[in-house]
Amino acid sequence: MAVTQQEIENRLWDAADELRVAMPEAQYSSVVFPLMFWKYLSDTWEHQHQEFLAENQGLDGLSAEEAHEIEYRDYQSFEIPLIYPGTVRERRASWTSILATITQPGLGQRVRASLQAIETANPDKFSRLFGSMTWTSEEVLSGEVLAAVMQAMDRTPKMHEGNMSHDVLGGAYEYLLKRFSDGSGTRAGQFFTPREVVELIIEVLDPKNFESVYDPTCGSGGMLIAAANLLKARGGRSYTLRLRGQEAVPDTAGVARMNLFMHNLTEFQVEIGDTLKDPRFKKPDGSIEQFDVIVANPPYSLKWKPWNNDPRAIGGVAPQSSADWAFVQHMIASMDPRKGRAGVVLPHGALFRGGQEAAIRQRVLDDDLLEAVIGLPANLFYSTTIPTCILVFRAPGTKAPQRKGGVLFIDASKRFTKAKNRNVLTDADIADTLTSYHSAFDVEGNPVGPGGDGGLAARFVPTTEIVANGYDLSISRYIKQVTAETEDLVILIKAYKISRAERQQTEQRMFAVLADAGIEGFDE
Repeated sequence: MAVTQQEIENRLWDAADELRVAMPEAQYSSVVFPLMFWKYLSDTWEHQHQEFLAENQGLDGLSAEEAHEIEYRDYQSFEIPLIYPGTVRERRASWTSILATITQPGLGQRVRASLQAIETANPDKFSRLFGSMTWTSEEVLSGEVLAAVMQAMDRTPKMHEGNMSHDVLGGAYEYLLKRFSDGSGTRAGQFFTPREVVELIIEVLDPKNFESVYDPTCGSGGMLIAAANLLKARGGRSYTLRLRGQEAVPDTAGVARMNLFMHNLTEFQVEIGDTLKDPRFKKPDGSIEQFDVIVANPPYSLKWKPWNNDPRAIGGVAPQSSADWAFVQHMIASMDPRKGRAGVVLPHGALFRGGQEAAIRQRVLDDDLLEAVIGLPANLFYSTTIPTCILVFRAPGTKAPQRKGGVLFIDASKRFTKAKNRNVLTDADIADTLTSYHSAFDVEGNPVGPGGDGGLAARFVPTTEIVANGYDLSISRYIKQVTAETEDLVILIKAYKISRAERQQTEQRMFAVLADAGIEGFDE
């Protein structure tokens, strides 16, 4: 029987909810995601193992080594090894094997040994996948609570491809990410960017078959997954994308790797490290590796140790008080010179702050690298309530002819719907913003042609005007802000006509009633 999305999500949340007696909701992900992925691996391995046994009943005369070779050559794509081999405690490092021991002392130790054994047996796929696993310690999470979580999660249907599609499985993973983020406050912003913001950036950058997509602050990997999903939705071959990410927090990097696997994306590489201090993706000559599509939602106004003689520092070095433009410089250095494009989410301060940041903006604009500035509503993110913006860059000389020598400004700051904990962009908001982005513009910078401006204030501003404003990119300098709420004249006229007709009908009924009562003259 097919497994519904709602069913798996409810049961996974029931498992997570068992942790409420042991830790704050902000820490649930460090336990639930490793356990969920372990169950997925175990269910998949056991499903393939049963297929191997069913299809090879005549191989009883094979040695254990020969049977192992055939199984892992033709059926399995990873190994679930034994733990404590050669001892009385020997058992397979699988979910069902360890679940059978939950009443015995030392459950956390067995879980840790199993996850470490899987990492060791599959270094190319699962190295350091499960993070620090501090939660396996009895001092952090008691065996009773861990057992309750595992028992609740075991009520989730089998997580193998024969029983559950990767769309359902990946959707459940995303559901938990969002649920944890909704309930855990600012900490969630470290690894989860709201889906609608990710979708908008990916739509703008438009990844193609066989391209590379790179996120230098990848968090849970949502932007990389969104690139693959968009390509697939458009009939492309998402499996051809080369997905690359770097994340400073080891446990979060593990969350990203598990997320990508559960979405059936295997052509990826997620490295651990500080991207500004120690970029892990480099060419053989030591220079920064370059990609077709670069996306990022870096930590805002991060204090950092500025570079000393780094080739990424075009236009200068960002100040110690804020690494915003340092992330931009890294992304520019990472753009493929033929068709590289980048989209980054930043706070509005990056648009107008002076000093070293102004010098970097000047270089970026003089080199005609900035294509668009899209103003977003306030309170979209889990980590901050401030309004943010998306900056879109193109590799030198690769802008479309009509976009050269200027910057497109779009004000989408008023387009949102209030939700429980934050504002959200609707599908219509995203569509209208994309309409504005793809619009043509007249000589005065105003949108023209089919679709117009998508109902948003937008203007293409020549670089000369920005230079005259001291390289200030504040959206309000180039798009006049409306001081009072205004309504479309056509809508007002339509509403007036409806009200007038209703009033006339009411008057006619009243006059008829009065006439029946012998009272006349009111309709003159």
